Amino acid sequence: MQVVCLDLEGVLIPEIWVAFAEKTQVEELKRTTRDEPDYQKLMDYRLNILDKHGFKLPEIQEVIESMDPLPGAIDFVSKLRESHELIILSDTFREFAFPLMRKLNFPTLFCHELQIADEGKIEKVKIRLEDHKRKSVQYFQKLNFEVLAAGDSYNDLGMLLTANQCTFFNPPVSITNEYPDIRVCKTYEELHSFVLGK
Repeated sequence: MQVVCLDLEGVLIPEIWVAFAEKTQVEELKRTTRDEPDYQKLMDYRLNILDKHGFKLPEIQEVIESMDPLPGAIDFVSKLRESHELIILSDTFREFAFPLMRKLNFPTLFCHELQIADEGKIEKVKIRLEDHKRKSVQYFQKLNFEVLAAGDSYNDLGMLLTANQCTFFNPPVSITNEYPDIRVCKTYEELHSFVLGK
């Protein structure tokens, strides 16, 4: 049996931090895992910026509520789940993801959590498990699943390189230059063909 593991932001939904940066006009928050491979370093950087500007969780959630999945993502997820088990492996947070998971009809999501103070300040990131994307793939394989994986950023590489089959989905040129042997899909039609082995 096959399991499909997908990244979330950049694959099914827009980048949440980029959307929040555009709303607040704080350009520094546009930095993502496409730019910074070290996720903990990236989150420390983001939390420092939030603290500097006094931004709190409700302000971020308000922007997320206004977002929609990427065009075609809802139909793609629905079609994919007819034939395959789908697990989304993301470095986002439960406190961020819920509105968009609802719009995607609640596929299974493995992600992290935030520690929030009473007034809504994000105090720290609660990483569920270091390198959880790669380790999740390994555990699925131990359960005798063949894992097909797709992602778009540096933080997806552990998942992609461990999977039985993998592809990038609309990645930046920099990462495809570094990993020229990994297939690239640019549309949901191509991604669905990859899952079907075409």
